Amino acid sequence: MIDTRQLHTDQGRPGSLITRDGQIQWAGILFGPGTPYAVDAKGITGWDDLPALDSGDVPRPDQHGSWPGARWAKPRTVGATVWLLPDAPRHAHAVMQEFRAATGLHDGESWLAVRLHGETLACRARVDRRVIPQDRAYVTQGAAKASLQWIATDPRRFEAQQRQARATLPLPEQGLRWNEAGGTGQGLAWPLDWGTAGQAGTASVVNDGSAAAHPVIELRGPVQRPRLTRLTDGRRLQYDLALGAGDVLTVDTHAGTVLLNGTTSRLYTATPDSSPEQLFTLEPGTTPLVFRSDDTTPDPNASVTVRWRNAHW
Repeated sequence: MIDTRQLHTDQGRPGSLITRDGQIQWAGILFGPGTPYAVDAKGITGWDDLPALDSGDVPRPDQHGSWPGARWAKPRTVGATVWLLPDAPRHAHAVMQEFRAATGLHDGESWLAVRLHGETLACRARVDRRVIPQDRAYVTQGAAKASLQWIATDPRRFEAQQRQARATLPLPEQGLRWNEAGGTGQGLAWPLDWGTAGQAGTASVVNDGSAAAHPVIELRGPVQRPRLTRLTDGRRLQYDLALGAGDVLTVDTHAGTVLLNGTTSRLYTATPDSSPEQLFTLEPGTTPLVFRSDDTTPDPNASVTVRWRNAHW
């Protein structure tokens, strides 16, 4: 049996239980081949469809057509028909009980993951509809043909693997060290010591999907007034505070939150030229980022870590 207390609090790797094509993982339970929950021949609906759109187009008052405006995707609706097929009638109650627990009414969202042709994609969703006919097949054998519908408020689908990139503040190269040469004066001694390599304070993140991804950004001290700039358009995140050694400022660009050490909000420290967090996205392709601060002498322990999942429509 699955632990219903954990159904809608999982933030880990989606699709971790999936082992073969055609399987669906929802809230700690598997549907599809190799499980008591066979997916009907009609498969899953709404998974690869483009979601409905809200359009900001404005009709032209003096000619045909409209001025094109922004388009925003509405929530994604996903449906599936699942057969409950216990291996024996005496197991029908246990199979049904597990199915009910996983597909009940909950406010929180959980990962809905689907693997097709070796690719596992997932979205955060909630069960919106469940229909389980209690016909003769169920009464006599425990077999039931259930219909499920999920609503994903964020219509994007994400890859299971989380990716990350890291950068430190820019540090100069030390260069060659001028040592005593044979005790006769200053010079270069063999073998040559070039010192540690410098750091450019840059990172390139690659979103291999077709939709913009919202990263989670961790700024680690010690650092004064850290800022992260997107070189493609100059959009930046900057916070007017000092992070000490061991401090971590976590910026969730999807939720729009800025937390110090995971507990205390520091959203108010954003500088006037800092962009709204939810607009700092990673477009499909490569996005170069630059990490800077107001430190006169950058600390080599200061860093930024960017975590994201490739996003797909």
